[in-house]
Amino acid sequence: RAESEGRFVSTLSGGEKFLASLALSIGMSTIAQKSGIKIEALFIDEGFGSLDEDSIGDAMNILNSIQEANGLVGIISHVQILQYRIPSKLLVQQEGNGSHIVQTIG
Repeated sequence: RAESEGRFVSTLSGGEKFLASLALSIGMSTIAQKSGIKIEALFIDEGFGSLDEDSIGDAMNILNSIQEANGLVGIISHVQILQYRIPSKLLVQQEGNGSHIVQTIG
């Protein structure tokens, strides 16, 4: 339960749950790194589809600052707006019994 707001976690929207999950992931990786564990990459799998454009911008700004400080941040998503916000990407195409990279950009 989010005590400061008096809400149960079950009442959070999809976007709020994604942002809370992202914050927890970043917090845990920060604690791990301060404990001497080297984290070379952070991957985010989906979730951006539940955010509005402003929240996507906020999340991307945070992820960009993490990338600048710590290295690789990978995002797996189908959200169209991210195609314009992410300079380096792999485009993957699904085929009959698998998938393959069709293009590398950046």
